Amino acid sequence: MSPQKTVTSLPEQFAAAARAAGKAKGLPPVHKWNPPFCGDLDMRIARDGTWFYLGTPIGRPELVRLFSTILRRDGDRYFLVTPAEKVGITVDDAPFVAVDFSVEGEGPMQEITFTTNLGDSTMASPDNPIRVVRDAETGEPSPYVHVRAGLEALIDRKSFYRLVDLGTREDVNGAIWFGLRSGGAFFPMIPDKDLPD
Repeated sequence: MSPQKTVTSLPEQFAAAARAAGKAKGLPPVHKWNPPFCGDLDMRIARDGTWFYLGTPIGRPELVRLFSTILRRDGDRYFLVTPAEKVGITVDDAPFVAVDFSVEGEGPMQEITFTTNLGDSTMASPDNPIRVVRDAETGEPSPYVHVRAGLEALIDRKSFYRLVDLGTREDVNGAIWFGLRSGGAFFPMIPDKDLPD
């Protein structure tokens, strides 16, 4: 197990690196960086999207936003990455929460654009799919939308209930599914036969 880094100034160091890397337009090119792994940091993103450092919520939204720009997923693990360092962090579920969405068009031309808790926007499409994971015991759905580079947002409950009103039924490999259309694609959510009457 890698040692936990507990230097209090470490988040500020990563924030400074994120600011420097983000001076150009757009997000820092974290996918191009290959710094040495420097251990795990006592930082956690809770299921509700709250970021914690040393067990305490990070109360500065601008700092959390900066961290999110240097977040990278490698396999099943999450890291904060700068050109000089890479540290592991814990993500309870997904690193973002989709807290709202807007809809343009209808039918096959419909486009659903989600907004995350950190201000990112992502339109559901083949490049940014919606997927639903159902709890094996309860059947409770957990819906997600891809945001960028393997990072997803958990769609919050109020948004999910609104999305259900936009749902349609379509044939998927010979079975009828209830799902959503956006960006020219159909995203199956639940088999029609499993829908309550």
